[in-house]
Amino acid sequence: MRELEIRRLGVVPYAVASDMQRALVEERRAGRVPDLLLLLEHPHVITLGVKADAARSNLIATPELLAARHVELHESGRGGDITYHGPGQIVGYPIFDLKPDRCDVHKYVRDLEEVMIRTAGDFGLAGSRVKGLSGAWLGAEKVGAIGVRISRWITSHGFALNVTTDLDFFRLIVPCGIQGGGVTSLSRAAGRPIALNDVEVSLVRNFADVFERRIVEAVAS
Repeated sequence: MRELEIRRLGVVPYAVASDMQRALVEERRAGRVPDLLLLLEHPHVITLGVKADAARSNLIATPELLAARHVELHESGRGGDITYHGPGQIVGYPIFDLKPDRCDVHKYVRDLEEVMIRTAGDFGLAGSRVKGLSGAWLGAEKVGAIGVRISRWITSHGFALNVTTDLDFFRLIVPCGIQGGGVTSLSRAAGRPIALNDVEVSLVRNFADVFERRIVEAVAS
C-alpha cells in the first residue's frame, strides 16, 4: 500500500499555498516526496477558476467591499468556477500521483466527494451528490467544494469543507457559479459546534480509506 504523507500547515495565505503546491508537484514528479495531503486554512480569499473571465462574472462584491472586509481575490489555475475560502473551513490539497492505476479524472473527483460525504456521515449528517455538479451536499445546500488541477497525472488544488465557516462571506459571490444555490457548514447543519480538529481526523481517515493509502504524519522540521 502506498504512503500518504499528511502535512498539517495551519493558516496559510492563498498565494503562499499556490507557490508551495507548484513546487511540490515538481518534487512529486521527480519522486523526491511521496503522495501528500496538505491540510490548512486560508485567510479570507475569493478564488477564480481557470476560466477566470467567466468566473469573475459570478463575483458580486465590488473591489471596495472586498477591501473593507479584508478579502483577497486570486486567479487560481484550477478547474471549477468561483469560490470562497476562509477561517473555519478545512482546505485539502492532495499532491498525488494518479499513475498507474487511477488515471481517471472523473473518478478522482468522485473520490474526493466520497471523502467529504463519509466525513459528514461521521458527524451524523447525510451527505450526497447532486447530478451534474461537483462537491458534497447536505440536502439542497453545498457543504464541500472541489476544484482540481491535474498536470501529467499529478494532482494539485483539491477540496474545501465548511466546518464552522462564516457563511455570510459566500454572499460576496455566486458560489461555484450556481444561481440560487445554498451553502451550509457541518456545524450549521448539525445545529451544534463541531471542532475543526475532529473533522480533520475524520477527513484523514476517510481519505486513506477511499484512496487506499497508508497514512504517515509529516515530521516537523
